[in-house]
Amino acid sequence: MNHLFGYGRGLLLHKIVIVLNSSWNIINFRSGLIKALITKGFDVIAVAPEDKYAHLIKEMGCKFVPISMKAQGKNVFLDIFLLLKYIKIFYRESPDALLAFTIKPNIYASFAARILRIPRINNISGLGAVFINPGFLTMAVKFLYKLAFKNANVVFFQNKDDFNYFIKLKITQAEQSRLIPGSGINLKNFQYAKLIKPKNTGELRFLLIARLLWDKGIAEYVNAAKIVKSEFPNAKFFLLGPLDKNNPSGISSNHIIQWEKDGYIKYLGTSDKVSEIVLLSDCVVLPSYREGIPRSLLEGAAMGRPLIATNVAGCREVIDDGLNGLICMPKNAQDLADKMMMLIKLSHEERQFMGHEARKKVEIEFDEKIVIDNYLSAIYDSVD
Repeated sequence: MNHLFGYGRGLLLHKIVIVLNSSWNIINFRSGLIKALITKGFDVIAVAPEDKYAHLIKEMGCKFVPISMKAQGKNVFLDIFLLLKYIKIFYRESPDALLAFTIKPNIYASFAARILRIPRINNISGLGAVFINPGFLTMAVKFLYKLAFKNANVVFFQNKDDFNYFIKLKITQAEQSRLIPGSGINLKNFQYAKLIKPKNTGELRFLLIARLLWDKGIAEYVNAAKIVKSEFPNAKFFLLGPLDKNNPSGISSNHIIQWEKDGYIKYLGTSDKVSEIVLLSDCVVLPSYREGIPRSLLEGAAMGRPLIATNVAGCREVIDDGLNGLICMPKNAQDLADKMMMLIKLSHEERQFMGHEARKKVEIEFDEKIVIDNYLSAIYDSVD
């Protein structure tokens, strides 16, 4: 591996390799970390499948190495081939540490780094559909995680549920496990803005930002919109996020078209300017079945929007029920609708107060700087 130069906490590392399952993921969730590492003098190499966001990685001053991968694939031979590709890349680049995110990079990039004796820093950003719907695949993933994380320097978790779950099952050890507040939020990019007072009674604009997966509670959101509209016809419901045709939990475009035709929701597609859309909303909603720490709630909170989300791992970390938002039961459209109508019935000033508390909470607990500091500490500790 490349040698370190400098000494103590101020040492500089020659190379850090960061591995994810898409270029989009790097830009949306890890660009702040990468920029901070580059500023600190690290030579950063990003390894991910190439998509339309890849050029933005290079523009950050980061070397980009494309790799083909089927994030949702279950073909063992393709996964072995993926492992070999990681070994080849890591051997060629000779990094001083690996930062791995998402399931396949966490497993196969970790195997490759372990073989080459590269320090490993992993991140469990949520357990996803594999753990929401337990089965043989869940058992296999647990086994692979346990092998991949053996002797890993640090494994970051985004909520206490996942942290405790992995330690209880002995997938990770307590001494290597650390909690961080998700991917954090850049408070300069998502600035506080007061709510716009509605012109008509009940004319609130609810916004759900997520990949269009059933596990995100999209169906519950649509059904709740139907219930709310029967009492408050001026309420509006927006949906922002990409379709994911390759995901077994993906929602088809036909469903979206039908929901729009029925007048329940308005689909906004995707956007690289999420803050502009959040600005026009009155409440950010996420009826998800399980999360790490949901970025959409952090974005909404940072901009001073009241939140409504399910009482599940990840979501409950962001919401103090009744203070900065409302908690609803998972997989329950009626309860979600009740919470939406509760918010509608509050005064504008009460909703404004909730939004102010939401901003205050992310400033204290979820600032991206907290995440970056944790990573810098983990890197220095791993190579000392």
